[in-house]
Amino acid sequence: MNASLSHAIAAVLNTADPRAKAMRTRAVVRDWRLGRLAWDFGCAMPERPVRPEKPELLPPGQMPKRGKGGSRAKRIALWHALAHIEFVAIDLALDMAGRFGAEMEARFGHDVARGFVDDFLCVAADEAMHFAIIQRHLASMGATYGDLPAHDGLWEAAGETAHDLAARLAVVPMVLEARGLDVTPATIERVEASGDHRGARILNRIFNDEIRHVRYGSEHFSRLAHQSGDSPDSLWKSLVTQYFRGKVKPPFNDSARQAAGLSRPAYLALACMGN
Repeated sequence: MNASLSHAIAAVLNTADPRAKAMRTRAVVRDWRLGRLAWDFGCAMPERPVRPEKPELLPPGQMPKRGKGGSRAKRIALWHALAHIEFVAIDLALDMAGRFGAEMEARFGHDVARGFVDDFLCVAADEAMHFAIIQRHLASMGATYGDLPAHDGLWEAAGETAHDLAARLAVVPMVLEARGLDVTPATIERVEASGDHRGARILNRIFNDEIRHVRYGSEHFSRLAHQSGDSPDSLWKSLVTQYFRGKVKPPFNDSARQAAGLSRPAYLALACMGN
């Protein structure tokens, strides 16, 4: 008898060690694709994933400033922050599939729900791979994930939208991940200018993957909006205004956002409002 998909996902969310979490994520996705995990969502997702002892998690406002220079310490701070984003992104993608897979089936039937779960397990595997290659890059600088503090703002957004699939999609892929599409090209330029060509290649790979990740979110969000009789733009603006604590602000990478299926009138309207 096959193991349960929801039990397998919950086990990874409850794995603290970063390397083990990344490896177990990829194993779960591989087992799912090979048909070794049963379509079952009877196991509830944890309210909060288990975190390692390090890094120390601080409120975003208490994080030390990284700066934009090329010193070794600043380079390590940049890559450590990127590692943390990818580490939390593993949990965000797994939680999306495990928490909302049954709801998608109830609303749209098995085939659509299967596509939803496939998409976000694919995202989880990508994030685990991103974390692993960034961790190796950190190691080449004599550092490792956990050496510096990190902030907990990414998971706070997940906690506040745990009861609402549309809100989770609106905030996590379509705001938080979309912000990465805006800022990553400039980071690539700085990394390349500093002579870190390997780092620039890593960021380019991540950037291209993230366009696809955001597109998954926008496509499933549009399906939910149409089912409820709402305009995707109107529903997205309403949910972001309600659930996102920060601001949707320029500059925007319009070409990458368009490739990811995001509505330019919608995000420009929120930016003008100051949401």
